[in-house]
Amino acid sequence: MKKKEVKKPSGITDKQKTSASGLSEFAFGKENYKLLLIGLVLIIVGFLLMIGGGSDDPNVFSDKIFDFRRLTLAPVLVLAGYVVEIFAIMKKPKD
Repeated sequence: MKKKEVKKPSGITDKQKTSASGLSEFAFGKENYKLLLIGLVLIIVGFLLMIGGGSDDPNVFSDKIFDFRRLTLAPVLVLAGYVVEIFAIMKKPKD
């Protein structure tokens, strides 16, 4: 009696079998998580730099809200943080 050959389904590869059979692969690598943390820190620092500058007395105007830190540096840090976050998400992890 001849042994009947078992054919593999043509759409499934060996690599897909191993990943589906219990070996879970993470979506992000170690470097991706580091970049995500760096981006988050940049965003938080940017928002912290925007805090303050108001006047305690409502009858007195304070020019502190128009300084370099609040108008330029903080928004640039926030945008840089978002760019780093997008890059960290899009970066392909090393195998």
